[in-house]
Amino acid sequence: MNLDLEKAQIMFKLIRKDNWGACYDRFEHFKSKRFQNLDKCIKELSKAEWVIIHNKPKFTALSLNTQHKGETIEFIEKQMPHLKGVIK
Repeated sequence: MNLDLEKAQIMFKLIRKDNWGACYDRFEHFKSKRFQNLDKCIKELSKAEWVIIHNKPKFTALSLNTQHKGETIEFIEKQMPHLKGVIK
């Protein structure tokens, strides 16, 4: 699978759950067979500061960085054209 497409799918899942900034979702909820390159994608998205990793005492969580909201949505729409105009 295309790595950029997988990144877009991960970020779209976070958007669907409205996980921006301090509102996050547990990392373990993404560990499925659907994302083969999950660790690599998260590492790259975190390095680009599009995804924030929250290290909690009992779990690790993910959220999207609100400072890059426009770029994030643009990236998802580029990788998944069928979502153009759907994401807010």
